[in-house]
This record gives sequence, C-alpha cells and structure tokens, in this order.
Amino acid sequence: MSETPVKRRGRPRAYDPDVALAKATEIFWAQGFAGASLDDLAAATGMNRPSLYGAFGDKQALFRTALDGYMDRSRASMAEAFRGGGTLREVLTRIYRTALGFYLSDDEGGRGCFLASAGLGQALVDDEVRRIVADGLHELDRAVEGLMTRRQAKGELPATVDPVALGHVASMMMNALSVRARAGETREQLEATILVMVDLICGPADREPQASE
Repeated sequence: MSETPVKRRGRPRAYDPDVALAKATEIFWAQGFAGASLDDLAAATGMNRPSLYGAFGDKQALFRTALDGYMDRSRASMAEAFRGGGTLREVLTRIYRTALGFYLSDDEGGRGCFLASAGLGQALVDDEVRRIVADGLHELDRAVEGLMTRRQAKGELPATVDPVALGHVASMMMNALSVRARAGETREQLEATILVMVDLICGPADREPQASE
C-alpha cells in the first residue's frame, strides 16, 4: 500500500500592516467606531480576529492607530498647503481644497474629516481620543490664526480686523466643509462654497493687494 504524504499547513499569509491599517481606517471612516464590527474589520483587512489583535491590539487600539495615521497624513498635506506662496486668497483656497481632498473619496464619495466623522463620536467615551481630536482642531486654529496675523502685517487684511478671531472663523469654516461633504454635497457645490468662504474672509477679489508668503 502506497503512502500519500500528509500536506502540512503553510504559514499564515503575510500581510502588509500599512495596507491593513488603511483598510481598517476606511471602515472606521464610513461606519464610525461603534458601527464597525470586528467582522467588518477582519473582512476588510483580510485578517482574522487573532491576527488583528496580534498586529494592532484590541479594537480601541486599532482605532487610535488609524486616527494617529490620519492626523499624520493630514498634517503633512496641510503643512505643504500653508507653505506654498501666493496671496492670502490663493493660500486659503489651496488650504480648503487640500482639506476637500480628504473629505471626498472617488470610491467612497463624501466622507468628511476622519477626525470629525469618526473621532467625535468616540471622543464621547474615550478620553484619549477626545484629547487627540481637540489637539487636532486647536492645531489647525493656531496655524490659520498665524497665517492671518502674518498677512495682516503685510497689508492683506485691514488693521481693524482681529486676526486671531478671523483665523478661528476661517478654521471653523473647514469644519463646515467636512459636514457638508459627509452630508452628500458634490465636489462642484463644495468648490463653489470655498470661493464664497474665501471672499468673506479676504473681501472682493478686485480690491485684494498683492503679497507673497
């Protein structure tokens, strides 16, 4: 009688942690922390539950890792948008359009800001997430307030304007874009809103002085 070799089980299929985290982030972004089940996360990443736990920890730890990754990416993109030259109108338009690139997805449609869409809900019950969300919002506030202060010194804003207050409002307008994107407004609608927002901050375009950062 011939013997048939017994097939041994191979090693578990290797996975790319960056790809797995990106897939998990998309699930959290679409469904929020509470709505994203472990089965959803496992299916999206191609990993079973033990593998997910081994790679990222529990669901809460995975969410925080996803939130940190989003913050790193958005921070880098925003820093580039702020550094670019041009008038205040041009810089603000570039900043808002950069944000819009995060808020709209070709595959998922309007999803808004991950910080607001997914982070705020979890911030109600997770002190660490609340801190990350608040720090992210305040970091943006300071960046826009600094931009306004510098541009006022260059003569692009009236001396009577409070640059810190105006910067805070301009930062809040970005939150409004996120909400509108999440609610389903189209790219064309949001682009038109950006033009109006920038007009409100900078005044009529035909009266804008030329300046560079």
